[in-house]
Amino acid sequence: MSIKKLIIVVLWLAWPLSCFAGRIPLSLDTEVDGVRYSDSIPTPESVFGHRIGDSHTRPEQIIRYFEAVAAASDRVVVEDHGSTYEERPLIHAIVTSPENQQRLEEIRQANRRLVEDPAAVTDSELEAMPTVVLMGYSVHGNETSGSEAAMLLLYHLAAGSGEPIDRILQHCVVLIDPMLNPDGRSRFVGWVNQNRGRVAVSDPNDREHREPWPGGRTNHYWFDLNRDWLPAQLKESRGRLDLFHAWHPQLVTDFHEMGSNSTFFFQPGVPSRNNPRTPRRNLDLTRRIAAFHARFLDRIGSLYYSEEGYDDFYYGKGSTYPDINGAIGILFEQASSRGLEREVPSGVLEYAFTIRNQFTASLSSLDAAVTLRGDLLAMQRDDYRDALTEARQNPVTGWLLDARRSGGRIYPLLDVLLRHRIQVYPLSRDLVVGDRTYPAGTAYVAPTVQTQANLLRTLMERVTSFNDSTFYDVSTWTLPLAFHVGSVELHVDPQPFLGPPLETSERPDGVVDGVDDPYAYLMEWNHERAPAALFRLQKSGIRTRLLTREVAFGQGDETVRFDRPMIVIPVRQQSLEPVLIEALVRDAAREEGVSFHGVGSGWTEEGPDLGGPSTPPLERPSIALLCGPGTRSSEVGESWFVLNERQSIPVSLLEAGDLSSTDLNRYNTIIVPGGYYRDVTDKGVADLKRWLNDGGLLIASDQGARWLIEHELVEERLREWPATAQKLPYEEVADARRANSIPGTIFETVLDVTHPLAYGQEEHLPVFRDHETLFEPSQAPGANVALYSDAPLLSGYVAEERLESLKGSAAIIARRVGRGHAVLFADNPNFRAFWYGTSAVFYNAVFFGRFF
Repeated sequence: MSIKKLIIVVLWLAWPLSCFAGRIPLSLDTEVDGVRYSDSIPTPESVFGHRIGDSHTRPEQIIRYFEAVAAASDRVVVEDHGSTYEERPLIHAIVTSPENQQRLEEIRQANRRLVEDPAAVTDSELEAMPTVVLMGYSVHGNETSGSEAAMLLLYHLAAGSGEPIDRILQHCVVLIDPMLNPDGRSRFVGWVNQNRGRVAVSDPNDREHREPWPGGRTNHYWFDLNRDWLPAQLKESRGRLDLFHAWHPQLVTDFHEMGSNSTFFFQPGVPSRNNPRTPRRNLDLTRRIAAFHARFLDRIGSLYYSEEGYDDFYYGKGSTYPDINGAIGILFEQASSRGLEREVPSGVLEYAFTIRNQFTASLSSLDAAVTLRGDLLAMQRDDYRDALTEARQNPVTGWLLDARRSGGRIYPLLDVLLRHRIQVYPLSRDLVVGDRTYPAGTAYVAPTVQTQANLLRTLMERVTSFNDSTFYDVSTWTLPLAFHVGSVELHVDPQPFLGPPLETSERPDGVVDGVDDPYAYLMEWNHERAPAALFRLQKSGIRTRLLTREVAFGQGDETVRFDRPMIVIPVRQQSLEPVLIEALVRDAAREEGVSFHGVGSGWTEEGPDLGGPSTPPLERPSIALLCGPGTRSSEVGESWFVLNERQSIPVSLLEAGDLSSTDLNRYNTIIVPGGYYRDVTDKGVADLKRWLNDGGLLIASDQGARWLIEHELVEERLREWPATAQKLPYEEVADARRANSIPGTIFETVLDVTHPLAYGQEEHLPVFRDHETLFEPSQAPGANVALYSDAPLLSGYVAEERLESLKGSAAIIARRVGRGHAVLFADNPNFRAFWYGTSAVFYNAVFFGRFF
């Protein structure tokens, strides 16, 4: 079926019949049913050669089509809002009437007043404003039907004319983001197109339907981009946040796919699982919009459902982030054919059918945006106005973020806040809170009363009470705990203590101070970028050592003290000349923000001298990260990202199934992320055990650590959860099981700060848990680096019996195995790459994991 015939069939079946005057024609060359399509606008087939639904369209073809339409239409402008890690552009089309295009910036600025100055916007001004609709498609790369529907929608709005089209173009500015994840789409589309013949095969066992690990769902680093709206750690997320806040839309659509045996879902989700910070009017309006989707899908006979299976709790998704930003977010989930055809219980699910449903839901969304325009605009204005009123009544006047002992983690935290358009100010005067004084210049304050008051509160607060115990995603995301930055609630007016608003979160350059012509440099380790600085020096050929005890040096009439850990960089006895070492040190200080201190001698006034056993030499890490079938791609990607992308440390991705055929001796460090490792042979296990006993460093987390224990590579014990068997009715079993899981919760652990893995850390460390691996405390002396505290719950949901089991269990174990060393994390230290606090311990494991 051609694009024009597909569109006209959908329009006839789905669009309100009152919009049409006439009957469906055999040709689209004449105006019938209120819609006419211009031949001046290219169809997708004319641009890249295949009809929508006949093949999976590659990312570059989608971009080419959007650019071709923009070149031919005065209704369409195409812009970039970022790029991916594989350097693919992230594009969006701005579609509206030619008259609106001429005053686009005026419309954008007027729209932003709803957020920035809501009390000043009158009802009469609202009547004259168009609705801004942001339509996002296929954030998961292997959920491809959305992007195909985006091209149909672009053609429909650019080529169509008549009352239904004019109505949208006059009253809406439509932002079409056709593919939120080009890298994942490229990976998936390459697979299905390469593994398909001329005739489609519906057999689900066919190679086309069985994409290999890690699949196309995720981005280049195997992150789920639909979970990164709040953490904002990835390039793609930062680009889409810039687009979102540039326009601040009233309606945001998020098109996905789900299991093939399902039908079609649209929000609202399960009513009891809405986030209580979402305003009531948002939920009511979401339900009213749902009636539009139901009506359109009824007319084409598609099955659908809402208010089951999905929730609106975690604000880090594309359909929920708008809800805390004065907009309506709508999740759509279409049963996936994955390939061109797929056998399902009801028959054969065709790719073209899935595209039709996504296109139909796009049309219903725009009809709702026009029909409910006044309600959507008023809701956004009122949400921001009411949020300010509530903030003024809140006894908490702001949150103070302590930069001291933050190890530079304050700067990436500030970056996240600024990306969400949250106002932050440096402390310009000393502030006393309780019995503590925060000197000027050592802290930052985010006042409660500000435009993003609602979003700020949900990012900063700790929550342990919930209306429902079942969560589709995580139950908490408190940013100061994730970044391990001290935060304090303020109850005094912060304004007299604030400097000018922060505009950038760029960390300052590090300093190089101390004596001239030093005997050695001491590099501060307690800094978020210290691993990058250390590795770049090691890579340059500089030999380094670790200072494991406090020392003091005499410099003139002064005594200068340094606490552990410090990285010792001797200037002599190196293969490089001192002048080159100094240049490399200064480059590292400037580019990584880490400070160095020159000392004139290896002789100390207090503590060990710099050449003794208390300053052992550091080995440059050579890292293999296990990946492939049987591993959790998200955890692999997170470790890969924090080492390679964030700290510029090379990592070899080693298929777990290849352990038995790989020379492991080329690596001194192997990381075992979460997974079940079913493809590892007995020989692979034996080879890994031999490598470990011969002196290797093995770092494992959650299920990966469980696998090591179960296969007796490390002699530790798992703690089992108490049985939850209950006499329950069948329909309650699933909910009871979910209620007894840990959906994503923040707990407190207590560190042994004398242990090398805890160097530079404070005694209490927040950790994030979303699984059930549990360790008994180790019986080996000094092996328990961290234990769960006696009152571990900091924020989030956990069943009481689960909480009891956590108390006193081991969170991090480090022990010798033969001549090697094993580090076991009960939790994932790099969860979604925004757990900077536990990532710091992970870096310690990589560099200091041989010093116990």
